Amino acid sequence: MISKSLSSALITKQLSWQSFPSLVRWMSAVARPFPVIQDPLDLSCPQLAESRRKAEEQLAQLEQLNKVALGGGGEKGIALHVKRNRKMLVRDKLKLLLDDDADFLELSLLAGLGMEYGDVPAAGVICGIGKVHGKYCVVGASDGTVKSGTFYPITVTKNLRTQNIGAMNRLPCIYLVDSAGGFLPLQSDLFADKNHGGRGFYNPPVMSAAGIPQLALVCGSCTAGGAYQPSMCEDAAIVTRIGTIFLGGPPLVKAATGEEISAEDLGGAQVHCSVSGVTDYFATTEEEGFEILRDTVATLNIPPQAPVSPESEEPGLNPDDLNALGSLEVIDRSKMYAVIGRVVDGGRFREFKQQYGKNLTTGYAFIEGKCVGIIGNAGPLTYQDGLKGSHFVQICQQRHLPIVFLQNSGPLKVHQTQMASMSVEEINLAMKGRATMMAAVSCVTVPKISINVGNCHGDDNYTMCGPSFSPNFIFSWPGTVVTHTLNPPPLPPQAKPVSPDGEKKEPSKKRKPLSAFSFPVGSAFHHASRSVIDGIIVPSETRQVVAKCLRICRQQEKMINNSKDFPVFRL
Repeated sequence: MISKSLSSALITKQLSWQSFPSLVRWMSAVARPFPVIQDPLDLSCPQLAESRRKAEEQLAQLEQLNKVALGGGGEKGIALHVKRNRKMLVRDKLKLLLDDDADFLELSLLAGLGMEYGDVPAAGVICGIGKVHGKYCVVGASDGTVKSGTFYPITVTKNLRTQNIGAMNRLPCIYLVDSAGGFLPLQSDLFADKNHGGRGFYNPPVMSAAGIPQLALVCGSCTAGGAYQPSMCEDAAIVTRIGTIFLGGPPLVKAATGEEISAEDLGGAQVHCSVSGVTDYFATTEEEGFEILRDTVATLNIPPQAPVSPESEEPGLNPDDLNALGSLEVIDRSKMYAVIGRVVDGGRFREFKQQYGKNLTTGYAFIEGKCVGIIGNAGPLTYQDGLKGSHFVQICQQRHLPIVFLQNSGPLKVHQTQMASMSVEEINLAMKGRATMMAAVSCVTVPKISINVGNCHGDDNYTMCGPSFSPNFIFSWPGTVVTHTLNPPPLPPQAKPVSPDGEKKEPSKKRKPLSAFSFPVGSAFHHASRSVIDGIIVPSETRQVVAKCLRICRQQEKMINNSKDFPVFRL
């Protein structure tokens, strides 16, 4: 659409056929780049009406699960935390820490539901990204209402993913520590491996050496290995009579030496601020502790981000239609344009290699006035698609453009049918093309944001930047499914298992499940519960989430802390 100023200029300008080329150049200079996508959707079609009904069911399920996760340890856990322990609730702490808790991008909210060892709402830890004095920071806050802050294997997984996001995006990390330690019956799954709990103590000094600030506030217990969390940070504050740090608590001291000592005398704020030097700031209340944390963030010398560009436009098409789109059985290539048009500024999109490769859409768009690359598939990638995707990814790397991946393999049966219809030569060529694209996606250093809008099957998990290809952020729409192999299903098991000596054994009775939830393997809810993805988003909010992720990624451009050989040694 031509603006009013441009219209008046055209009316007053003396036009002639001789001046037409210069007029075209003049109009190109003042008009916004990229053509507007024409909406391919027929909003009145019966398919879309049925899809809307299905979307309402999926969003209702998501809302119900979110409520369970937001409820933490429930009424009993909250009462114990607030009345007996006299501590603030974790989400009240975030309100004191952040500039605006409504701007908080929560990560892995559904993690911990449906676990074989029972439900651990939000995995017992609140993780996300918010602003402190205008600077985006990663926050990990133990929720003391969930089993007294005890951490489980899923807690470790979620914490490590949050630290990974902090490292990739060079975000200051803030740890609000209030934990009773690990769940000992599962300790073999908590500490043994490289990506278990010990990695959480390895990461802070590595990030500190890379110039990424590490800050902690001890507003609860830090016992055993948890004692290392604040001591590995650059700045640590502790709240008196609430925060404690020790390798072994008073019961262990009494058992080992017979001495009786209080938790405060053994490892309280006075001890660590005036004797051991493990903490740097003494806070008399939790409120003062958060003032200290905010003041510390103010010293980080990170310039605040500029406001959203005035060039930003709302999407040209209605984003609310994405809820119905997300529940369609098939999102073909034409409907992929409908998705893009509801996410990018003004619905404007300049497609790259439009006539080359039939199942991959690549091109440029603006989101909040900043140029990005868009890659969306509609089925398995062909040889041409792989080469096209590789070419485009390399261009984005050369031009420092973030890439938004829209994963869309379609229904599994349709995907398998398309694969089966390819000849052996086509499959071999397709593998070469996909391998080329995988290599490009693996090696680019620009931000990568992945959204599963229509399922992801087989090696689309790799070409389209699934979890193993280190996206900066990865989210899913509610109804999506992920399958990692396209092998035929396994043969049914024997009626009765056979022992090594050949005798048939009676199958053992199934244990009563400890969780109230059971998610289909491969579903978005299953992946979210295991922190494989960073969350499930409402489709109509895709633009807001992607735009926020892009703003977060851009902050590292202003980081002036250089990498060093060593972290800050406090002791």
